[in-house]
Amino acid sequence: MSDAHTTQKSGQSSGQPGGQKDAYAMILDAIDTGIYRPGDRLVESELAERFGVSRTPIREALQRLETQSMLTRDGRSLIVASLDHNQMADLYVVRTELEGLAARLAARHATPEEIRVLRDMVDEDRVLIDDPDALSRANRRFHKQIHLASHNRYLVKQLDLVHRSMALLATTSLAAEGRGSEAISEHDQIVSAIEAGDGDAADAALSEHISKAFVTRLKIDAETDR
Repeated sequence: MSDAHTTQKSGQSSGQPGGQKDAYAMILDAIDTGIYRPGDRLVESELAERFGVSRTPIREALQRLETQSMLTRDGRSLIVASLDHNQMADLYVVRTELEGLAARLAARHATPEEIRVLRDMVDEDRVLIDDPDALSRANRRFHKQIHLASHNRYLVKQLDLVHRSMALLATTSLAAEGRGSEAISEHDQIVSAIEAGDGDAADAALSEHISKAFVTRLKIDAETDR
């Protein structure tokens, strides 16, 4: 089944075919999952056909994404935005602080069931080490679970915005050689700290995890620029 058919089917099953929220969510999900990557041009008519909705909600969704800086203008066309070096650095600074706080709060508030889910994720994700795309999706689920385990709705909302902007990075740091196994090991340390109820350790472990991911991404970019 093609990506287009899968995306259209999932959008139609949401119970709001043709609605603005539907179109916005489907386009955002397509960017998040890499169907549309930084620099790709988004055409109203093509999107309407792809997702099986009218052009009006597509137009409204594109306008909304442009105001959120997810899309940018290239002449008269809208393209998926990309982040320059300084924007990426700023994003990682904010992400490190907020993710660390989420881990600290999760160590304090996570239920035994939430911790069990995190532990299961670490164990199950080990088989994905050699599949960067699958591991990247699993990584997003893992971090989202920590956000939810913080039991702070305002923090979760801010982290959703941060992770939305992460989709504007064209590659995943998990594609670097050896990074997958390192990331899983770091996830294990984060969960162990949360299990122990040690907020300081959880904060430090997650902050270090993000820092290492940033260093890896900088190395990838440096190689690309050669």
